[in-house]
This record gives sequence, structure tokens and C-alpha cells, in this order.
Amino acid sequence: MFQTVWKKLSRHAVLSAVFFLPYEKRRKIERWMRGRVEARKMADADWVLVSWGKSGRTWLRVMLSRFYQIKFGLPEGMLVGFDNMHRANPQAPKVFFTHGNYLKDYTGHEDDKRDFYNKKIVLLVRDPRDVAVSQFFQWKYRMRTRKKALNDYPEHGSDISMFDFMMHPHQGMPRIIEYFNGWNADVDNIGDILIIRYEDMRANPEAVLKQVVDFTGTPGTDEQVAEAVEYARYENMKKLEEKSVFRLAGGRMQPGDKNNPDSFKVRRAKVGGYRDYYTDEEVGQIDAYMAEHLSPHFNYTSEPLVVPELGSDSDPDANQATA
Repeated sequence: MFQTVWKKLSRHAVLSAVFFLPYEKRRKIERWMRGRVEARKMADADWVLVSWGKSGRTWLRVMLSRFYQIKFGLPEGMLVGFDNMHRANPQAPKVFFTHGNYLKDYTGHEDDKRDFYNKKIVLLVRDPRDVAVSQFFQWKYRMRTRKKALNDYPEHGSDISMFDFMMHPHQGMPRIIEYFNGWNADVDNIGDILIIRYEDMRANPEAVLKQVVDFTGTPGTDEQVAEAVEYARYENMKKLEEKSVFRLAGGRMQPGDKNNPDSFKVRRAKVGGYRDYYTDEEVGQIDAYMAEHLSPHFNYTSEPLVVPELGSDSDPDANQATA
């Protein structure tokens, strides 16, 4: 905790010192500094969880946290965050969660994934159309103004429609597809990688969580896995966020506005839910773009995968969260 605070204070001190520089230069310096922190964590991590934002990473993080709590005898309120669980029990792994936003700004490796070649990687993906919609609500209700500018999101307070956001070249569906395709293009060079899909987690969370813990070297019993999945069910995740159970983990599991359900980290978790926000004509354009540009390696098609909605009587395991 002290090291994290010290690093943030150091970064703010440097940024304050260069405040007189043009914004683009200051932005470049900040991205480089954040990338340096990412590179250090990457080097020290036992394994790395990579995803685009709003792909279900928080849900997986909560499942993993509960699994590690059970397996390594750690307190319930602890949310895994790099080495915090390892410091509490050295048998617990150091897990680096990253979107890969800044690493290339430090290493200069923009055209491939060589920064990840020698690490054990779990890549979490989700239908880019659903990701883009979730990103819209993240941008509108949760994201800090500074982060928007730092990562090329539409300007804070912009009057941008959901369709224009979906098709935004920097942070909408086109950019998400570019990100996925970049991983696919270099996957053979990474070697030690497990690709999991959010939709498969929704359909069978026990199987996917077991895959992850086995692959990363901390296998558990079926009972431990089942308890972790049960803990991370959608309704319980909502309660955990409302009660700020993970308040020590910063703002990642707290709503932007408790009176606005769209500002919660745990929001809808609906597969194919993007269709609820667009006209038939817009859906046709969105589906056609994805069909033309996304690599078939991820097994997404124009038709969303069929996964029972939350609370469906046909699927007792359907109540799972996304974030």
C-alpha cells in the first residue's frame, strides 16, 4: 500500500514539474511513466490477465479473489491486486491485471506483443459490440476526465450518440476489434497463453475458472471453485458494490452515483445487449462491420452467442456479473 501511494505521489510530483509544457508532451510523459510501472509489474508477476476494458475482468477478479481467499486462508474483503495477496501469504500468486494501455509507451513495442512473450498470459475477450456499449456507460458515468484525455476517449461532456461512440475509431468497436486482431496476429509467438471468452464464463463459470486456476498453477477442488463462483453471482456482486465491501481496492468496485444504476461497475451483464440501444438499421451496420473486420479466431459471428439472461429459470448459473 505504501509503495503504491509513494509511486502515485512521485508521478504527480513529476507531472506538476512539467505542467508548463504543451499538453501533448505532458500526456506523452504521463503515459511513459505509467508504462514504466506496468513494465515493472509485468516482470515481477507470476501471471498476467489481459483484457480490453468492460470485458468482465472485475467479475473474474472477484471469483479469483474468493478462490484465493479460500485456498490461501485470506480475509474476505481482500480483492486481488498484483502482490497484495502474495504479501499476506507467499503461496498466493502475484497477478498483474492490465489492459495494456501504457506498456508500449514505455517499451516502444507497438507492432507486436513481445512484451508478453515470456509470461504466462490469460487473455479475456468479449463480443466487441457489447464491450463498446459498456464502455459508453463507463465513459459517460464513471471515467475521470483526465483518463478520457489520456486514452483518446471523446472529450468529457461531449454530446455524442451511442451509435457514434460505437463506431468511434479510437475507443469504439473499430479500436476494440483492432486490439483483438493484434493479439491474434502474434499469438503463436506468446506460447504460454490461455484465451477465455466472457460469454463462456457466463455459460459455465465453474469450467472457465477451473481452466484459469489450473493454467496459472494454483489448482483447487471443485468445491473451492464452486464457492468462488457462488460468491461472484450477479446479485451478490451488486450487493458487494452497494456495501463497498472492496472499498480498500479504490474505486474499481464502487458506483459513480448510487442513485444511477448505469454508473455501477456491475451493470447488466447481458450477452448481445447492445441490440437494445440501436435501431435495426444501426444494428445491421454494426454487425456488418464486425463480420468484415474481426478475426474468426475468436468465434464471434454477426448473431450474438445464445446465453440465458440473468435470472433465467432455464439456467440456474445465469446470474453472473460483468465489469
